[in-house]
Amino acid sequence: MDLKGAPFYLKEDDIDWVEETLSSMTIDEKIGQLFCPIGYSTDRDYLDNELLANHIGGLFFRDGVGSEMRDTFDYVQSVSKIPLLIPSNLEAGGDGAATDGTAYGKQMSVAAANDPEYAYRLGKIACSEAAALGINWAFAPVVDIDMNSHNPITNVRTYGSDKDVVIKNAIEYLRAAKECGVATSVKHFPGDGVDERDQHLLTSVNSLSMEEWDESYGKVYKAMIEADTLTVMAGHIALSAYENYYSPESKGSIIPATLSQVLLKKLLREKLGFNGLIISDATPMVGFTAAEKRCIAVPKAIECGCDMFLFNKDLNEDVRYMKEGYEKGLLSEKRLNYANRRILALKAALKLHKKQKAGVLVPPPESLSILRCDEHVQWSKELADKCITLVRDSAQNLPLSVDRTKRVLLEVLGDYPSSERVSSKMKLLLEEKGFQVELYEKEDFQKGVDNVSSFIEKYDLVIYVGNIENASNQTTTRLDWYTFWGQGNNVPWFVKEVPVVFVSVANPYHLLDVPMIDTYINCYSNTDYILEALVEKLIGKSEFKGISPVDPYGGRDDLKG
Repeated sequence: MDLKGAPFYLKEDDIDWVEETLSSMTIDEKIGQLFCPIGYSTDRDYLDNELLANHIGGLFFRDGVGSEMRDTFDYVQSVSKIPLLIPSNLEAGGDGAATDGTAYGKQMSVAAANDPEYAYRLGKIACSEAAALGINWAFAPVVDIDMNSHNPITNVRTYGSDKDVVIKNAIEYLRAAKECGVATSVKHFPGDGVDERDQHLLTSVNSLSMEEWDESYGKVYKAMIEADTLTVMAGHIALSAYENYYSPESKGSIIPATLSQVLLKKLLREKLGFNGLIISDATPMVGFTAAEKRCIAVPKAIECGCDMFLFNKDLNEDVRYMKEGYEKGLLSEKRLNYANRRILALKAALKLHKKQKAGVLVPPPESLSILRCDEHVQWSKELADKCITLVRDSAQNLPLSVDRTKRVLLEVLGDYPSSERVSSKMKLLLEEKGFQVELYEKEDFQKGVDNVSSFIEKYDLVIYVGNIENASNQTTTRLDWYTFWGQGNNVPWFVKEVPVVFVSVANPYHLLDVPMIDTYINCYSNTDYILEALVEKLIGKSEFKGISPVDPYGGRDDLKG
């Protein structure tokens, strides 16, 4: 590997540190560096005895209170012999790192704003706020192409279905991250968004031909490599066309990229020329666990080309499996050293060794003032104004007017932690505009069924807010109704009786389930800033400016109305 060239660009003294550190490490330390576990507690005894005792190379925490996360990272860095990589899922803003960070918007909302400047701002907000906590690695941007409207996990996390839009937005994110001193991990190689299934639940398949892949995902990854992404995340996703081409004897097998020498070495390393670090996606996913016995899969992932191993079923057990695999020859000395060299090279490229020496691996507490700073809030409001997309209003229900439709039945669909916030915020915003709002509750179905006369006596308008978020380990992002033979006020039986408006703040493809609703809007994110901008647009105080980055009709002409 070339440590002086892309994407590391190390100086002689940096390379000296890499080689001297590597030569001084024990086998246990080399084994430990391969792991990037998830932390479940900030308790120091837990950190010391359950995590750091294994000589881990990185440590991931889900978002928490900024000050607590910063103090935790400061502690683990202070007691680690080799500085740690500290990653975070920085896909939608600073709130990926800190609960008190800025919620900017999903990548699809950025694409809908139709200007790469908004992608740069996403990277700047996410990475600068994360860096203030001591985070140095973004598991972002998502460079999947949303080709299949039924895929439950890509969706609004992507920049859409156009490879060129994906490329130009992702490059701007990379530029911002580099300015913040944060490494990027573009994901999920060899490309999610083709299958309608989720790799969290099985090994999903990118079913494109070699030619189709080269013209889509191949161009995306080549662009990311040329833009110097330091790392790539390998998914538990098979790419059968290339697997069969390079390894004809494997025909018929479904092999996730994380366990494929063909995809990691032949395609990513040799054909695409990637010289940076490869990290696996989370290894408790069924797409990995069901592919091979774990005692074999753990060392095999590194032998096949992954340089780091993300998350664990059980860290101590996985470390044991890795070491036993090394002792049995499943993991070669060459690959163990190659992986460690790239891990250390990544740390050197981020200047972690120099920051460690200077005692500045984690910024001082006052750096947290950047969380939700005025500029980041203003940028978030500007994105909200630009991204909201009016897909159709064939009934000309907009703009809404208190004079015509004062009595509103508001229905928020989706049982997610954010749904209560979305419900209360939308109710408040509409009431502030003078509407009389009744919030539909699930329990209302048990209270009896309105006939047509009683319904139109109570309501002048129904507003649905689809808050069906794409989340791991769910098989669909379709709408789910509370109904019995079409009864109840949850299901839209009343579209010919009163005006009905459907707003999606998550999945942009809900028209498939509500083709009878003539007024449909996509927001792509459910931040408070977007909800505020939405209401202004509903009442005609602001224009709809978003350009859909996907086909909201899912390729069906019958949905166009």
